Amino acid sequence: MFSRFLMLALAATLAFVGRVEPARAMDAAVLGGEPIRPVPLRHDADPARAALGERLYYDPRLTASGKTSCATCHDLAHGGDDGKKASRRVDGSDAPVNTPTIFNISLNRHFFWDGRARSLREELEMGLAAGIDWNSLPRRLSADAGYRRAFARLYRDGISVTSIQDALAHFERTLITPNAPFDRWLRGERGALGADARQGYRLFKSYGCVSCHQGVNVGGNLFQKIGVMHDYFSDRNTPLTRADLGRYNHTGREEDRHVFRVPSLRNVALTAPYFHDGSVPTLEQAVTMMGRYQLGRAIPPEDIAHIVAFLTSLSGEYRGKALTRP
Repeated sequence: MFSRFLMLALAATLAFVGRVEPARAMDAAVLGGEPIRPVPLRHDADPARAALGERLYYDPRLTASGKTSCATCHDLAHGGDDGKKASRRVDGSDAPVNTPTIFNISLNRHFFWDGRARSLREELEMGLAAGIDWNSLPRRLSADAGYRRAFARLYRDGISVTSIQDALAHFERTLITPNAPFDRWLRGERGALGADARQGYRLFKSYGCVSCHQGVNVGGNLFQKIGVMHDYFSDRNTPLTRADLGRYNHTGREEDRHVFRVPSLRNVALTAPYFHDGSVPTLEQAVTMMGRYQLGRAIPPEDIAHIVAFLTSLSGEYRGKALTRP
């Protein structure tokens, strides 16, 4: 049964990957049918609109408080997140879930832990809703002559909710992190990956981790229950929250209770703490717990070290510079 599930998952993923990054003859020859594909070396965003979106990304005027911006929770200098168990909302309260990385977000098929958005536009509408009054935002930005000129050059309707979201989406499409050691190895650079990481990749596949974490983003395109083999929430021994219900909050279907979007493992070594609740502080612990709760396996420490070496090799570059942990 497991092998059948793995085959179905890989088939669905490869079909999705073909939509994101069209297959090339060179890739087919080099990759040899591997279940993970490298991050594209280029993006398809319009440079002018992306530049405008980047300005918006760092502008605190987008939020109602005027004190935080997109970059407050999604730090592009490191892992694309904030390194906290839970971010602070603009009203000072804690967010209900751990902030996922924004890097490579355009390579996901589903967005947010509960998968409630299916496009970058929906992600923007929903993800920023708590801090942005979209209806008043065009008026606020129109007070800036620079914004008025920039939007007039790029959009027929000037500054509008639609054009603001479009510019931000173009910028988000530039947030790819290519040239990770593992990707260079996939593309044929044999010396890019050390022996520990190569062994870790073999174990990652043989243990079955790749049944959920595959494709160009090593996740981000499937849903899975947390606690397939053991009761994660009972063992966590803390009160259940609404966020713990996962996709159930979006669909209302009982089978979606505690089901979450499988997160991307791109740059995962830089984005602790882990899981939707931010309860796991280290990558070693995350691998151990995934073995127990998702695979029903006690993974030996030596194998965990190898798998962590592989996961570390998924850390890429942003604008030509290797990403680092703060």
